[in-house]
Amino acid sequence: MKSLLSLLTFGLLAVTAVAADKPDARLFEMRVYYAKPGKLDALNARFRDHTLKLFTKHGMTNLGYFVPVDNKENKLVYFLAFPDRASRDASFKAFGADPLWKAAAKDSEKDGKLIERIENAFLTATDYAVLAEAKSYGKGVFELRTYTTEAGRLENLNSRFRDHTLKLFEKHGMTNMTYWNLAADQKGAKNSYVAGNTLIYLLHHQSEAAAKASFDAFRADPTWVAAKEASEKKAGGSLTIAQPNGVKSEFFVPTDYSPVQ
Repeated sequence: MKSLLSLLTFGLLAVTAVAADKPDARLFEMRVYYAKPGKLDALNARFRDHTLKLFTKHGMTNLGYFVPVDNKENKLVYFLAFPDRASRDASFKAFGADPLWKAAAKDSEKDGKLIERIENAFLTATDYAVLAEAKSYGKGVFELRTYTTEAGRLENLNSRFRDHTLKLFEKHGMTNMTYWNLAADQKGAKNSYVAGNTLIYLLHHQSEAAAKASFDAFRADPTWVAAKEASEKKAGGSLTIAQPNGVKSEFFVPTDYSPVQ
């Protein structure tokens, strides 16, 4: 999709398998909106026409805005960045009080509320994710993956990604985007995640079929098999909890107003 906001300056998510000189110290927020039946188009219109500009006005950095390929839940998922938690809270307070936002919200809801519920999670960049920057990824799909580790094994998982996984993803045709852990302070976040045992990351693929082919080749790679076995031996067992909750995956496409395409 071609971005309707390509002339606006928003930072975003472009990483390689090479770590940044300085870790990205910003606070990130993942927000998930579940639209009421029949209201997703109106919600997207409000973001496109009003919300992103007002977020920027109040000091928020818009990152990516996505909808699932199979969007049975009328879901919108997006990511913001802030200098820190205090800045985040101040920005949302100012945004909520802005007369322009109040007018846009009132007008958009003249036929009823748009949102069923909101979930959010606060994130910090891992030390192997480089600083975010604006980037177009071209045709394809984005994959959001969430790993939940066994207690005390998040650093083992991060080490495996840092030392092996990112390079092997790249080898097998996947584009690394960004990698986050849950921020220690999750106060006020409406989510099912637990700080200290979660890795959340984004990949780009040419298609869902390409993603499957890439992961099949990745899992069969002798270098990956050896790295996995060594990391689990060191940790004393599997790094992630048992399926279906240990590793979750969902495919997305960007909205037409998303800074990342």
